[in-house]
Amino acid sequence: MTLPLASRIALVTGASRGIGYATARALARAGAHIVAVARTQGGLEELDDEIRKDGGDATLVPLSLTDFEGIARLGAALHERHGKLDILVGNAGVAGPSSPLGHIELKPWNDVVAVNITANFQLIRCMEPLLKQSDAGRAVFVTSGAANQANAYLGPYAASKAALETLVRVWANETASTPLRVNLFSPGPIRTRMRAAVFPGEDPMTLETPEQVAELIVPMCAPGWNETGKLFDYKTRTLMSFRAPA
Repeated sequence: MTLPLASRIALVTGASRGIGYATARALARAGAHIVAVARTQGGLEELDDEIRKDGGDATLVPLSLTDFEGIARLGAALHERHGKLDILVGNAGVAGPSSPLGHIELKPWNDVVAVNITANFQLIRCMEPLLKQSDAGRAVFVTSGAANQANAYLGPYAASKAALETLVRVWANETASTPLRVNLFSPGPIRTRMRAAVFPGEDPMTLETPEQVAELIVPMCAPGWNETGKLFDYKTRTLMSFRAPA
């Protein structure tokens, strides 16, 4: 039986744990070769072990996404090795400080912006030519309800996710006449380490798992997915169009 993503190359950031880890495994089970990017070598090796157990294969890339030149080198390496990229899952993100805006120092603000915004901008710059070499390039970026809820004390995270959404929508508009499809995925409250750090009093067993989320990211990466510039809201299982504020 031919797997739905056989022979496709999928780059997943933040692949060493949480939603990125689960998505990388799910894409591999569907037949994709995974290019797994994360800072932690140990987490990547664990992912590789699980992918191999499932019968898949992966290329491990220990890389901090704040190494913007490293992202460019990765793009060049993928071009040399594969000549294309079929799937980009921009999942990596940091929560940043939970504090009133006036109490946040400039460095932690810049750290959040570097990972949540600038790294994804650099991924777009460096991976777009490769995605356009695919017959059906697909890009999915993981956002958050915080982008529009403007939660108190989560300013850097909320602002960075709002900026990410606009960045991705601009790219979707720029590529609308090409085969490339670009979308956002909002998972909502999920049982991850980041969620536990931001909401330590919450019972994680009341939350759905990264594995459940990954099962709905995979279809958005498939050649048969034709929507672009949309946001899939996992909590309501709804594909949403953006509209201007009232």
